[in-house]
Amino acid sequence: MHCGLCCNASIIINQKTMFYRLFLVVLLGVSFLKLNAQEQSKSLNLEQSIALALANNLDLKTADLNAETEAIRYKQSRNALLPGLNADYNLGLSNGRSIDPFTNAYVNEQLTYSNAGLSLSATVFNGFRLLNTLKQSSLNKAAAVMEHKEAQQNLILDVTLAFLQVLNSRELLKLAQSRVLTSQEQLQRLAKMQEEETGDPAAYRDLQGQVATDEASVAEAHNNLKNAVTSLETLLNANVNINADELTLLLDFQEREDTAAAIYEEALLNLASVRAKELRLEAATKGVVVARSQYSPEIRVFANLGTNYSSAARVFDDAGTQLKQTGDFVTVSGTEYSVFTEENLFDASTISYTDQFNNNLNSTAGVSVSIPLFNGFQAKNAVQLQKIEKDQAKLNLEQTKLSLKQNIQQAYNDTEAAYIRLTKLTEQEAAFEDSFRINETRFNLGVSTSVEYLISKNKLDNARINLTTVKYEYVLRNKVLEYYKGGVN
Repeated sequence: MHCGLCCNASIIINQKTMFYRLFLVVLLGVSFLKLNAQEQSKSLNLEQSIALALANNLDLKTADLNAETEAIRYKQSRNALLPGLNADYNLGLSNGRSIDPFTNAYVNEQLTYSNAGLSLSATVFNGFRLLNTLKQSSLNKAAAVMEHKEAQQNLILDVTLAFLQVLNSRELLKLAQSRVLTSQEQLQRLAKMQEEETGDPAAYRDLQGQVATDEASVAEAHNNLKNAVTSLETLLNANVNINADELTLLLDFQEREDTAAAIYEEALLNLASVRAKELRLEAATKGVVVARSQYSPEIRVFANLGTNYSSAARVFDDAGTQLKQTGDFVTVSGTEYSVFTEENLFDASTISYTDQFNNNLNSTAGVSVSIPLFNGFQAKNAVQLQKIEKDQAKLNLEQTKLSLKQNIQQAYNDTEAAYIRLTKLTEQEAAFEDSFRINETRFNLGVSTSVEYLISKNKLDNARINLTTVKYEYVLRNKVLEYYKGGVN
């Protein structure tokens, strides 16, 4: 019986040894391939990661574009205060019956014509619509700047949390790997005892199962680490491959001394999302004033300068006189004589393009007044829509403040709870370390069973996992509170 068990144990040990060797070869091969494929692998601290994200993140670039758009709209509103100056020039060819622009008479010939004009217009008064629109655009521009800052703050927080998640996953992977080594050492010890026919087969099989469980935990932890690294790399969008083993961050486990109410007051003053909503409300309020200006008359001044050219235009010079029969007759002494008249003669010559443009100059200037009498209630509806937009902006601000207060209080409560758990789990780890050391010694001496050993080992392993998790949870929640105060350090 013992020989059979010994033989089976030896076969199992050899199989396990071959499996570990194969696993190490594959792992080294994959590591070598990754080393060659990821030549841009980079060691980063938190500040460097944030800097990369701020320079390359796509969501932040979208916020940049929104801010640029509002800046251009502000320029448009500002430039609308300037007078309008326009020039026009036309040159054409006409065939057949048309109006000569020089004489305003009908002609039936090929005609080359040209005209030029310069017009000036300016708004003197329109219910201060332009000024209020400029103020509204200025507020929207400032709101867009705040929204860009909000996007920056959110990105910094996201990068910080992703960075901490990588560190947490890395520590959990190290714990899982340490658990495997501890279990494998015990398995090797029991295997030798099996060879010497002094071991307990049930204990050996228990350790085999524990090793398999621990190896599965390593695989899961390794996958979680890869996913955490991928999330961080996506936020950075910097074409770098992050080496999780080289990420560094100083962790602070000091208890907070501020209060949720104090953090909320700082958030109202410093958090960009609150200021952005306040500016949007101010802009919407100004929008109501802009809409009401449609009830006011509009006064504009204008001036125009124009000239024209026509190829049919001629100038006539005096060329003397000549006698011309009129077709009438007079009878003198029975003889008919033709009646002649003296006719002036003129030489026609074309007028040059430049002379016509100089001679045909004309100008106008005046004032126009537009008084709104009835426009299908467009002004009334515009005012009502702007009031609704103002009310919506007010609700958005109130909702932001309410959610902010609730989130801060919840985050503060979670931080306090995490600190208490951190304290208690530190005590628990120390207690389970002592308990495991005693149980391991007893198990090695054969005093206790494998069940007692595994229970003690699992308690210690779980305590270490829980302690590691709560450490990063506490740091994470502190970072969230710093974000609410207006910045993440």
